[in-house]
Amino acid sequence: MNPVAKLLIIGGVVLVIIGVLWQIGGKYLPLGRLPGDIAVEKENVRFYFPVVTCIVISVILSLISYLFRLFK
Repeated sequence: MNPVAKLLIIGGVVLVIIGVLWQIGGKYLPLGRLPGDIAVEKENVRFYFPVVTCIVISVILSLISYLFRLFK
């Protein structure tokens, strides 16, 4: 099998798994609504920037990357 095709298939499966976990885990872990996320609502404008959520996701991805490098 072509390596690019294999990579795309694996990437697609990983994205589906992440999507399912996000749907199920959204009930228990309120990503996007953590303390420290910026939300400004005015009359006609709503601005939202999930600062703490971005930091949490970055730390988790960094740990996963570290573990992959550790066991390689």
